[in-house]
Amino acid sequence: MKKLESSLLNMVLVLTGVAVIMGGVLAYVNHLTEGPIAQQKEKALADGIKTVMACNDLTVAKTDEVKQNDAQGKEQTYTIYQIQDAQGKDLGAAVESTTMGFGGDLKVLVGFNPEGQILGYTLLEHAETPGLGAKADKWFQKGGKGDIIGKDPKDPLTVSKDGGQVDAITASTITSRAFLKAVNQAYNAYKVTPTDGESGATKQIEN
Repeated sequence: MKKLESSLLNMVLVLTGVAVIMGGVLAYVNHLTEGPIAQQKEKALADGIKTVMACNDLTVAKTDEVKQNDAQGKEQTYTIYQIQDAQGKDLGAAVESTTMGFGGDLKVLVGFNPEGQILGYTLLEHAETPGLGAKADKWFQKGGKGDIIGKDPKDPLTVSKDGGQVDAITASTITSRAFLKAVNQAYNAYKVTPTDGESGATKQIEN
């Protein structure tokens, strides 16, 4: 029995030591990768802003955060990037909006002109089914079957199955509803945001 107890104790000590070492290694690796991951996300956002605003030579004149309650009464946070061109002319804004899709969070970046019309969009994050819900990155683009470019969400965009004017992704109605909800909420957040480009931090988007 003593030998068994001694072996068990040694095993526990060894496993504990391994766990501590592995924890330290993982923490170190995480520290090393934090910087590159943050840079990659920043570049993806900068490229996304240019894409949704349909302009390469632009400046983020101001960044705002707006909190609003969704239809279910849950508070959501939206990030609004007020955009100007090289001459300081107001181009509108790019808005980050997140909703729950079929597979998880669906984060969309939507570009609006000063009148509120949609200039473009891109998916920043999603966990939708490949080949189905993941088609949202193309389906609603200009020329796509569910084209929303140029539309004004003053009257909320909804899928045709719900009596709306937008064709849903084939076999992915839940994702389509979630996507349009994100766009509608982005529009609502944009419309309540002041367009004072002279306040807040100004950041040049690199070409």
